[in-house]
Amino acid sequence: MKVVEGLKYTKDHEWVKVDGSKAIIGITDYAQDALGDIVFVDLPQPGSVVNAGDAPAVVESVKAASDIYSPVSGTIIEVNTELENSPELINEDPYQNWIMIVEMKDPGELDALMDAAEYEEFCKEEA
Repeated sequence: MKVVEGLKYTKDHEWVKVDGSKAIIGITDYAQDALGDIVFVDLPQPGSVVNAGDAPAVVESVKAASDIYSPVSGTIIEVNTELENSPELINEDPYQNWIMIVEMKDPGELDALMDAAEYEEFCKEEA
């Protein structure tokens, strides 16, 4: 299982890369491995307003469909449209192939997320 330093992580296995007031969001290596072969990504609409904990996207695999939760509140300003035709990119590299970018309303919400070491420990306990 690959965990990238410098990102924030959720208990639902999303990662967040902070770029100023933007939160770039995807799913972790642990999540893509648990899902298996990803066959479809239902992306949210840019311009949608989300609250932390909302599920604006869905990733479907040969095993299951899984909601993707926004770890932060704000406005979705961009989605990774490459995933519409090539959802398997998430399996190939989940940290390069993000799902959405949210312009954060309250960057303080990031304080509730885990760092890489905490997330690794969390995954060990879950396994």
